[in-house]
Amino acid sequence: MTRAVGLGDENAARTSREEGQRRFGEGGPPILTFENVVKTYGRVKALRGASFHVNAGEVVCIIGPSGSGKSTILRCANGLEPVTSGSVMFAGIGLADPKTKLRAVRQRMGMVFQNFELFPHLTALRNVTLALRLVRNLSKEEAHARATELLRKVGLAEKAGEYPSALSGGQQQRVAIARALAMEPELMLFDEPTSALDPETIGEVLNVMKRLAEEGMTMAVVTHEMDFARRVADWVVVFDEGRVIEQGRPRQIFEAGTVPRTRDFLSHLGWHDDDAPRQKRAAAKEDHEA
Repeated sequence: MTRAVGLGDENAARTSREEGQRRFGEGGPPILTFENVVKTYGRVKALRGASFHVNAGEVVCIIGPSGSGKSTILRCANGLEPVTSGSVMFAGIGLADPKTKLRAVRQRMGMVFQNFELFPHLTALRNVTLALRLVRNLSKEEAHARATELLRKVGLAEKAGEYPSALSGGQQQRVAIARALAMEPELMLFDEPTSALDPETIGEVLNVMKRLAEEGMTMAVVTHEMDFARRVADWVVVFDEGRVIEQGRPRQIFEAGTVPRTRDFLSHLGWHDDDAPRQKRAAAKEDHEA
């Protein structure tokens, strides 16, 4: 499934998708569903009845202030955090069902963490081949070929023999993405993948993620990169205090949010202030001419 033709067609493709009558992927069963999910840690309620879904082939960006439950809901998606109540369904499988084999379910998802989580004693290549050898039981040659292909895909073919300590943060995160892709997942989960990076390397990671989206990879992305969410997402979910307070197409959320808290959150990021200096200059010019 191909989502976009190229950079020059991005705005047109996004407008076309957003003006469609149906949400992308709607019509078939969602690949991932959260229904009234509650998660508590002692007296702390991290999630307070969160509900939303991700369709196959869709990019869903999850935004909101820090501590609002975004990372927690993502960790509930593959059972790293068991829910206190409510349900999480992946491809029709209930994660809380005692009969569910969570290890098998997790192998169908790829997860990219904030802090890379690479093995420091293994090269970039071996970080990618490890699961292929141990879980997929590929031969050394097969695993090497697959890992090399994936490192090339994320622009790191020449870094295959380097250890994580010799790589920049952006390069380490791209190795982590290659490792997650090695298992050929049906769904990719990204937990603030650029939060630990310096500004110069953020773009490297976002470009890889954008290419994955264009290739049709299903993605759920927790992010503070609002421009990425606006340009790449098919659907945006806004969290606050453990709840989903609003969700919709990017244009709706970023340009016409219906919930005051959504507008307030985005305004603190300067999202709605882009035109403010120009508008003030225009008003001053009109006053002067008058």
